[in-house]
Amino acid sequence: MPAKISRNYTGPWPKTPGRLIGVGVVRLYQLTFSPLVGSHCRHLPTCSEYAYEAIARHGLLRGGWLSAKRVAKCGPFGTSGIDNVPD
Repeated sequence: MPAKISRNYTGPWPKTPGRLIGVGVVRLYQLTFSPLVGSHCRHLPTCSEYAYEAIARHGLLRGGWLSAKRVAKCGPFGTSGIDNVPD
């Protein structure tokens, strides 16, 4: 059986309640609203993948702040390209 491939962060991260709630909300968005919005993201990884990884690696508050800054970059005059989560 082939290994399951995930577009979300698969590295190690502490499973604290805030992080679990945060990544749960992001995952719920990915499964429900993201298909309705369409795939028009100009960044790699997409904003929801970025949010998942940022919250998993940095916690709900800092990861949420990084995610909000990233979404703010997605306007019509925003940036594009590869934008990885900082260490």
